[in-house]
Amino acid sequence: MNNPEYVPVTAAVIRKDNKILIAKRKRALMGSPWEFPGGKVEKNETLQECLKRELREELGIEVEVGEFLCSYKHVLNCQSAINLYAYEVTHISGDFELRDHEEIRWVSLEELEKFNFPDADRMIVHALLDKH
Repeated sequence: MNNPEYVPVTAAVIRKDNKILIAKRKRALMGSPWEFPGGKVEKNETLQECLKRELREELGIEVEVGEFLCSYKHVLNCQSAINLYAYEVTHISGDFELRDHEEIRWVSLEELEKFNFPDADRMIVHALLDKH
């Protein structure tokens, strides 16, 4: 059995008024509909460039990528694995549009644990709580 190649994926932790943005995908992955918005890194793209592009495509917003928060390697199945990189992100401009998501919510740090996240995103929740 071959080990899957880890695909680099980004995730944004966007804060506003002591709340953090989470998003529910239109097509829920693995029964875990909530996530931190972001996506797969394209060829010749930095992690920061990926986050800016993904947030523009998915939510219609312009952002500034800030401090690196954490990264986690996660095997999804025998043929698929990701290396998830999470960054603090600041919303610069644009109104939030739901292009790939059916819902977004601003939730407190304490509320994050109540939501159903995929394992890799759950690790971001733990990192945020540990940092707090």
